[in-house]
Amino acid sequence: MNILVINSGSSSIKFQLIQMPSETLVCSGLVERIGQKDAIINYETNKIDTKEIHSIKNHNEGLKLVVDLLLDAEKGVITNTDEIEIVGHRVVHGGNSFSNTTLITNDVKHKIEEYSALAPLHNPNNLEGIRVAEQLFPNAKQAAIFDTAFFQTLPEKAKKYAIPNTLYKEHGIQVYGFHGTSHKFVTTKALNYLKLDTSKIITIHLGNGCSMTAVENGKSIDHNLGFTPSNGLIMGTRSGDIDHAIVFYLVDTLGYSLDKVKTMLTKESGMFGLTGYSDLRDIESQAEKGNEDCKLALEMNAYRIKKYIGAYTAAMNGLDAIVFTAGIGENSNYMREKVCENMDYFGIQLDLDKNDVRSKEVREINVKDAKTKILVIPTNEELEIAKQAFDLVQ
Repeated sequence: MNILVINSGSSSIKFQLIQMPSETLVCSGLVERIGQKDAIINYETNKIDTKEIHSIKNHNEGLKLVVDLLLDAEKGVITNTDEIEIVGHRVVHGGNSFSNTTLITNDVKHKIEEYSALAPLHNPNNLEGIRVAEQLFPNAKQAAIFDTAFFQTLPEKAKKYAIPNTLYKEHGIQVYGFHGTSHKFVTTKALNYLKLDTSKIITIHLGNGCSMTAVENGKSIDHNLGFTPSNGLIMGTRSGDIDHAIVFYLVDTLGYSLDKVKTMLTKESGMFGLTGYSDLRDIESQAEKGNEDCKLALEMNAYRIKKYIGAYTAAMNGLDAIVFTAGIGENSNYMREKVCENMDYFGIQLDLDKNDVRSKEVREINVKDAKTKILVIPTNEELEIAKQAFDLVQ
């Protein structure tokens, strides 16, 4: 069974064509920097590996270019769109309406649209991906896999906010959690690697969007994204944690409209607001050239991650391993080094030589006999999505 997985981020689209149940990867790719004139499409099969530069205005254009590649006479892997039997979509916010993978209906699309206000950088793009896929693959089943599902195990003490109870009970205002498919995938990989009877680990997903999860015995018990995927760590264009009174000050004193504040905090803040760049590769490059704003932004980013490691270690009363994953977590040896330095108290001791090694396999980058393992585990949200979509249809 051919399953096309579409994973739409705030400025990117990951895609994979996977044959199930064998889990055979037919092709994969990544559309990066959507909305820019120098957007990049990486596309790989067992025969070719290409990289193209396009001007891609939005996710709709990006998805159509992906389908063009799949059908291309020389580069493609299918001859007809009917060869795709299932399209699995990552959907960021499912609120309290969806705790499991589901086939997409009009009612499901309406709910995803309702939650767009809570995930404005993601749900609209996820929904656009669904609509485009329905047009391009009219005979395929469409399945939605929700980021929020992995966090159903959060205890009330971790997911409730200290606001009037009616807002929680009647309106569902609570911590939902995000990047759930990634955290679930690397958690399973980490537990298989560690082979512990009981475990306390922290998974650190670092990409354009960032999040951390405290995982005890395979279940999430705390997470630093909340009601929306906006708080917590410093991200590409999102601020992460701020004093909420800043919003009132911007509106009441500086005359900002609420729409302007919303745009600023989600699209103009984070690393972009600090440096003018949202891509960490550009920021690291500028820092090496002496850009002081970029240097400070990297320090701030690592410092925020360290604070959450401390908080989650306290919450679990121990720590067996930390896990780095996603684009930055897997590929930036600089960020891993900055996060792990001066963390000896937690048993976190990085081996600099191991940290410089790149691999697509699970790898351990701590010094020998370190109390706490430091793992780098390539995430594969797409395979996790394919598995869940296949299980649903079966």
